[in-house]
Parts: sequence; C-alpha cells; structure tokens
Amino acid sequence: MPEAPTGLADEVREQVKDKKAYRGVIDRLNKASVEKHWEAYADIPWDDPDFRVDKNDPRWVLPQFDRLGETEWYRSQPPEIQSQIGLWRVATAMKIGLQFENLLKRGLLNYAYWLPNGRPEFRYVYHETTEECHHGMMFQEFVNRTKMPIRGMPKSLTFVAQAAPWIPLISTEMFFVFVLGGEDPIDYVQRKSLKNGHIKHPLEETIMRIHIAEEARHISFARHYLKHRIPRMHPARRRVLGLFTPVVLGIMARIMLAPPGPMVRHFGIPKDVVRAAYRSEASQAEIANSVGKIRDLMAELGVIDPVGRRVWKAFGIWDEPKKRRPVPSAETA
Repeated sequence: MPEAPTGLADEVREQVKDKKAYRGVIDRLNKASVEKHWEAYADIPWDDPDFRVDKNDPRWVLPQFDRLGETEWYRSQPPEIQSQIGLWRVATAMKIGLQFENLLKRGLLNYAYWLPNGRPEFRYVYHETTEECHHGMMFQEFVNRTKMPIRGMPKSLTFVAQAAPWIPLISTEMFFVFVLGGEDPIDYVQRKSLKNGHIKHPLEETIMRIHIAEEARHISFARHYLKHRIPRMHPARRRVLGLFTPVVLGIMARIMLAPPGPMVRHFGIPKDVVRAAYRSEASQAEIANSVGKIRDLMAELGVIDPVGRRVWKAFGIWDEPKKRRPVPSAETA
C-alpha cells in the first residue's frame, strides 16, 4: 500500500529562485511520475473479499471529527443507517473528485496545446493527466460498487464549472489557483483522516493513499508554477488574481467539505442538524484551515491586498497567514 510522501510535501516550501530552479523542480516531478505511479485496475485488488463494498458495513460509520458524525441525531440512528450515511459521504467525495479532475484534465490539455516545442511543462502535464485518468477510474469504480444514487456536484454548479477548462486560455495563473482550490481541501481532509486513523475500510484506505501520493506531485507543480509566474505578472492582473482566488477557494472548499443535498434529503436529516453540524464556528474554522496552505502562498507572493482580504473574510476563509519573506515581484526583483 502506498505511503503518503514527505519529500515532495517538503519541496513545495522551496523558493523558485530562477528559471533553472523551476525547471529542476519539473525534472524531479517527471522522474517521480515515471518511478512511482499506480493504475486503477492493476494496483487495486477490487475482487479481494475484504475490499467488498457493503453499505451496512460498520467500517463506514462517520468518525467523530466529521461534524455530522458528532451530532446526537447521527449517533441515535440505527447502525446500518450510520454506515449508509458514512458510505454516501465517502462516495460523494469521490464523485466530486472525479468531476473536478475531469475539468482539470481538460484544462491541462488546453494549456499543453499551446506550449511551444521544448517546454518542460508539456511532459509533466501529460504525466499528470495520465495519473488523473486513473484517479477518475478508481473513484467511479468505487461509486459504482456502492450501488447508491450518487450525483456529486450540484447541477447548477456543474453547468457553471464547464467554463473551467477554458481558464488557461485567459490566465494560466488563474487556472492553477483553480487547481489548488480543488486539490488542497480534499488533500487536507484525506491526510488528516489517515493520520488520525479514521479510515477503517481497506479499499477506501488504498484509494486514499494512492490519491495523496500522486496529488503531492500535482500540488507541488501548481505551487511552483505560481511561484514562478506571479512575480512576473502585470500589477493589474495580479490584483484581479487576488480577488479571483478567495472566490474560487470559498466555493471549492465548501463543495468538497459540505454535506451533499441528495444525502440530506434521502436520509431525512433535519435542517437544524445540518446547520448545527456545518455552519458552526468549528466547521467554518475547518473550511478556513483546508485552504490555509494556498492562503499562505498567496500572502507570500504578495497577492493579498486590503480589498482582497475583505473578500477572503466575506467567504469565511480568512486567517492570518504564516509569516514568510515575500517573494519579490518582477518590478522589485
């Protein structure tokens, strides 16, 4: 079973001092993709009896750190209902994950289409696209095996999201902020779940470990790309990016972490229980924490101005960034 990586996670904190350092990062990521990768139908033992998905399996019961799992309403439900709600939550996260990664793959290919010959990003983008294809297959296979009517993103958002693959044609920096907006919150939750021992079912754990291991590379590339590009942006475009970022993160984090409406209706979860679980101060803090690394990065890159800070606060995802020396802009470098 794959281990969650540490080296690449540490690597995202490096400064990209110049083009040579930036290309060195891409070379290391390309090498890692060749040396360590997984295939959805070769590396997961789907037919292992212990990997069977049973909606009444007690291993699906929500952990205490899940806001719904700690409510009295949830704990008072019959064991099989607790299991079914827990499985629905896991499957919805995977369905949203594969839908987001579908948008991501299309955007990456739009970005790669226009790259000149010889650009190192081209090879990396195709490595990442291949890995995301396998993520989508393993997520959908899991959803299929639940035999539950899992929908994923709300329909209204699905239609709006179809614009995401075209963002690279407008601004590649905005696109990679969108990438981090989808990847960082779920990475935060998955790492926390594994670290605290909340994942009990071996199929979920295997999928999660594969996803974390490969997403570390994807997150690393997006962060280094932004570190490389943002200091060179025109100040006006950088201000627009500063306003765009909290809007995207505020929406994406809530999609990833909030309870799916179909689940609430299917199990008749009372509205006051949902409000108490997901609109509490603790729940809002969890959402803000899930985008903490991106917030710190944007502060480090000098993207957050007083107006942008108010937008972060309006979306409930503001916290004081960790102090790091700002990366100089092109005007001051």
